[in-house]
Amino acid sequence: MHRDGEDGEPLSFDISVAHPARVYNYWLGGKDNYEADRQAAEQVIAANPNVLPGVRANRAFLRRAVQYLVSEAGIRQFLDIGTGLPTAENTHEVAQAIAPECRVVYVDNDPIVLAHARALLTSTPEGVTSYVDADARDTARVLRGAAEVLDLSQPVAVMALMVLQYIPDSDQPGQIVSRLMEAAAPGSYLTVSDTTRDIDADRVTTGTSRLNSRMGPTRLILRTREEIGGFLAGLELVEPGLVPLPQWHGVAGPGEELIPAYAGMGRKP
Repeated sequence: MHRDGEDGEPLSFDISVAHPARVYNYWLGGKDNYEADRQAAEQVIAANPNVLPGVRANRAFLRRAVQYLVSEAGIRQFLDIGTGLPTAENTHEVAQAIAPECRVVYVDNDPIVLAHARALLTSTPEGVTSYVDADARDTARVLRGAAEVLDLSQPVAVMALMVLQYIPDSDQPGQIVSRLMEAAAPGSYLTVSDTTRDIDADRVTTGTSRLNSRMGPTRLILRTREEIGGFLAGLELVEPGLVPLPQWHGVAGPGEELIPAYAGMGRKP
């Protein structure tokens, strides 16, 4: 199966194995997924029912984080790594609803995400929304693409929500984050969220094992709070620091205390 790319070349992708962006789309109630994605998603739900409140909580965290960055930190530029499929309340929609002049660059390397992004990521007349087709590990390509839209001499908010968990330690995700933040101006921010094995460990480990068995070479890596916190090393943490995801500028609702994820934000001095 394929979709045509911007240059007319077919965009090939394998629908026989699950893909994180499409599984996440299914969990959010979207329709841009395939049978392999749905089967993987349902197996995870069976092992860990908290996955559904978890993905909704992550979208709510994105909204709160972007609102803080625009309204309180004065950020007008965003680099969203591993955006996934466009859905409700994307980064640019939240940011440009507050400040229409915001400029947002999304990064992903899944062809189906690329096809949807080109069709759906529309901007306000005052702002800009763009998309870079790149693997997050290829930071040189990411930064080249971002520089076509963003002024990297001015503060930018780097968003890495539920994406570093798919980069194995062998690919040095900490160095990837460091290279992105080294290229960003002082006053820039990094926002992260990732699944953890520290909370509700038995169920999240079982669910992750089921998901990984259906995702081909892609694997979700469960990290501890300390390991996730390492991505924010050298930055000034925004209160309340690295906390269970629903607690970052929010109040945990019923059942959300067992959402196995941490979230945090740091500012580059």
